[in-house]
Amino acid sequence: MIPVPGYEGRRVAVFGLGRSGITAARALLAGGAIPILWDDSVSGRMQAQAEGFEVEDLTAADWTGFAALVLSPGAPLTHPKPHWTVDRAHEAGVPVIGDGELFARALAVLSPDQRPRVVAVTGTNGKSTTTALIGWVLKQAGLTVHVGGNIGIGVLALPEPTPDAVYVIEVSSYQLDLTTSFTPDVAILTNVSPDHLDRHGGMEGYVAAKRRIFAAQGPDAVALVGVDETWGQGVFDALHAAGRHTVSISTDPSAAGQEGYAARAGAVLKDGEVIADLSAARSLPGRHNAQNAAFAYAAARALGVSHEAAVEGLLTFPGLAHRMEAVGHIGPVRFINDSKATNADAARQALSSYPKVFWIAGGVPKAGGIADLADLFPRVTKAYLIGEAADAFAVTLGATPHVVSKTLDAAVAAATTDARQAGDEQIVLLSPACASFDQYPDFEARGEAFRAAVLNLGAAPEATA
Repeated sequence: MIPVPGYEGRRVAVFGLGRSGITAARALLAGGAIPILWDDSVSGRMQAQAEGFEVEDLTAADWTGFAALVLSPGAPLTHPKPHWTVDRAHEAGVPVIGDGELFARALAVLSPDQRPRVVAVTGTNGKSTTTALIGWVLKQAGLTVHVGGNIGIGVLALPEPTPDAVYVIEVSSYQLDLTTSFTPDVAILTNVSPDHLDRHGGMEGYVAAKRRIFAAQGPDAVALVGVDETWGQGVFDALHAAGRHTVSISTDPSAAGQEGYAARAGAVLKDGEVIADLSAARSLPGRHNAQNAAFAYAAARALGVSHEAAVEGLLTFPGLAHRMEAVGHIGPVRFINDSKATNADAARQALSSYPKVFWIAGGVPKAGGIADLADLFPRVTKAYLIGEAADAFAVTLGATPHVVSKTLDAAVAAATTDARQAGDEQIVLLSPACASFDQYPDFEARGEAFRAAVLNLGAAPEATA
């Protein structure tokens, strides 16, 4: 745990007692604060009380006595409308922050020779794989590495800072909205495409939240920016014009520039030359994974890792659960778990990686559904549609062979039967292009349900790297 100083003996309101909230409360308490906890969920309040925390109904609290409100990233800060705790905090002049800001403040009090280094990763897609990949490469190079944030362990639950450590942190747009002094040594924006627009008031607000990852960086810090989309190119141009140390990452070699890297399927390039051949990297198929590898390579080099060690780390990466994860096979039929693909852009990356697939899709649809994937429908041998989106996706697919399976178990069974009858090597791909909340609590649970369904049909688990 990372104790949070600066609030010794002061009351700090903590709303939302999920992973980040309860961890923030523990870190505040360890730093000498008096955290006052509340959650709309009775079970959350009961857990807090069981740990000995002070639980108080914040609807009836005296907000003038609070030094800060630590808000769950799941509660809206501005849109569609501010959470009621935000209104109460603003009325009382209480700053509203998140666990990422507490992490930043815990590091800010350390002297320069005691401060660890920080790599922070955000983006619409690819941020979890990039975060895990950077952590892996740095560990293989012999560094002391702690990986967490929006991926895995909450940032304040990571080990206490030591001068030799590197924190590799995934941060969401919700978390960035709640930070003001986050100063990563290497900050990464993988890409930007429409997502969570209801929470940010539109695309401009969403991009502004993502840009906050660079806002407080020091003059020696590095900004790595994906420039394949107009929004990302705009962020890069603004940072570059401001004299910041910027490095572009692109899947178009002609767009990378002298200070950037490019990626194509199976390779990372610099100035048009291959610097990392990824053809032997089983866990990094496709152009999008080569782009993730380019970010990881650039981050590692920025932290002083040698070229040879960085490339070796890329080649040995075991992969990320629920992201293009090979979970098993039945003869020539392979099953790929891409449950983390919660929007169409993420599903595009998976569909683009295989010439033909038996595609399982559906859940809670995002704006636009799967219409933007129409150019990839010829790769779909047949689609198996589940959840709330099933009927709408069926309409969008049109003449592309499909069936409304409704449940994941039914989809896996039907896709397996069809794939086995097709002969030769076939891919059954779960890449939902949807959130999971109609049938599962999160994409992890959906991915594990897919794995279980596959293994229950007699599939042999894939050997891990």
